[in-house]
Amino acid sequence: MSWPVAIIGSGHIGTDLMIKILRSRGPLTMAAMAGIDPGSEGIARAASLGVATTARGIDGLLDMSNFGDIKLVFDASSADAAVHNWSRLAGTGVRMLDLTPASIGPFCVPVVNLDQHIEAPNLNMVTCGGQATVPIVAAVAQSEIVSYAEIVSSISSKSAGPGTRANIDEFIETTATAVQVVGGAQRGKAVMILNPADPPTMMRSTVYCLVDGLEHGPSDHQRIETDVLAMVDRVSTYVPGYRLKQRIQFETFSADDPLYLPQTGKFTGTRVTVLLEVAGAGDHLPAYAGNLDIMTSAAKVTAERIARHDTETAGAAP
Repeated sequence: MSWPVAIIGSGHIGTDLMIKILRSRGPLTMAAMAGIDPGSEGIARAASLGVATTARGIDGLLDMSNFGDIKLVFDASSADAAVHNWSRLAGTGVRMLDLTPASIGPFCVPVVNLDQHIEAPNLNMVTCGGQATVPIVAAVAQSEIVSYAEIVSSISSKSAGPGTRANIDEFIETTATAVQVVGGAQRGKAVMILNPADPPTMMRSTVYCLVDGLEHGPSDHQRIETDVLAMVDRVSTYVPGYRLKQRIQFETFSADDPLYLPQTGKFTGTRVTVLLEVAGAGDHLPAYAGNLDIMTSAAKVTAERIARHDTETAGAAP
């Protein structure tokens, strides 16, 4: 099965995604790479690998002779550009996977909610912080009420390009919303840190979940730990560098010694803390750029599942 795709955005994310697709055994095949800088490394790399290219962005892509073969477009540009790109692409019947924080289509974290939106024309891949942490919040929320979830993602400053820096506000808003909409927390907050350390550090994410109750103590903790470990294993099937940094931590707050929250006051229950690390696969980017790798890996596995679903659906049609 051959399922042609195109990429808009010839920066590091778009180039890494292209390399991943070219190295895979299908079903995705690279039909085109579209950028806006004819001198970009990504355009040059694509051309050297035999991929059709254009430096006229979405307009150039729509004018390409092989556009009619393309099933899906990955948008790895910027939040503002993604809005324009979708306005041009929406009427063509070609799907979009949006790797920017534009939030046009429903949020997609493949291990959590792809099945609910697999036929959506536009899917938003949230953010790197969202792809790393929302699965953990969802795992805790499988059996307990998560009244509040806060995620803190620290990425190497060297892995944050112009697009990332320009979209930090959108990153925070989109991630916090996804923690609630996809992760299942009643309230959510996201924090992003650009770490200037040299040599660069790996992506690290910390997830704090405040869980109401847990009256059964250790037995409840064991159930949450089992669910979280299972989720980590599922994510690591497509992001091999995704791992726990240390054992899951539980801290219980009683009525006699509550946790004070500035927005809501006293909290009684259990704080679940999960510490994660994401190392990149090194396809195009260095290992410390796990924040970019988890986005391209999640987008690729999502597109592969959509391709198989569409093929099966078409085969089942009378």
